[in-house]
Amino acid sequence: MTEAPAKTTEVSSSNSLERYLGNAIRDLRQKHGLTIAEVAEQVSISRGMLSKIENAQTATSLETIGKLASALGVSLSTLFRNYNMPAGGAQLVKQGDGMEVVRRGTKCGHTYHLLAYDQGPTKLFEPFLITMDDASEVFPTFEHPGIEFIYLLQGKLEYRHGIHTYLLEPGDSLSFRGEVPHGPEKLIELPIRFLAIIHYAVPTGDR
Repeated sequence: MTEAPAKTTEVSSSNSLERYLGNAIRDLRQKHGLTIAEVAEQVSISRGMLSKIENAQTATSLETIGKLASALGVSLSTLFRNYNMPAGGAQLVKQGDGMEVVRRGTKCGHTYHLLAYDQGPTKLFEPFLITMDDASEVFPTFEHPGIEFIYLLQGKLEYRHGIHTYLLEPGDSLSFRGEVPHGPEKLIELPIRFLAIIHYAVPTGDR
């Protein structure tokens, strides 16, 4: 009784590998415009055997798999490279689709677009695309936890961090501790667009 679950898991894992291998071989064969008969002849197996391999109806030897890979013009490592690969779950935000958000001091001519959101229970970072096109606007200073990274895409401005100011031109970047008062000091050339990424420290319990 105690060995049954392990046996079931082993069979399930084996079936998963056979399905992956069968699909990979079929996809490569079709990609190269080869028939089952043509590949089977190169590998010296029957058409029925190759059909069973492609449909995950039988297991086969590593030697045969190596011959199949060679006949299909790939290495064994290439044949198996996507097996058990994590599904992933990247978040794509298309141009212009960033969520517009309101931050303290945000007014006409000063917009924030959040480029990633729904990060789970622990917020690790916030990437913003910030646009400024009003030279008369007075900007407040900001203070927040974490490290901030700024990369200027367009325009020219002076940016203050503590008692220091820095001239930023396209291609320039600035990194600083967020708890020190900071913010735009002088808008020199409009419009101004820059990326601002705030990275928050990970709580000790989450490491």
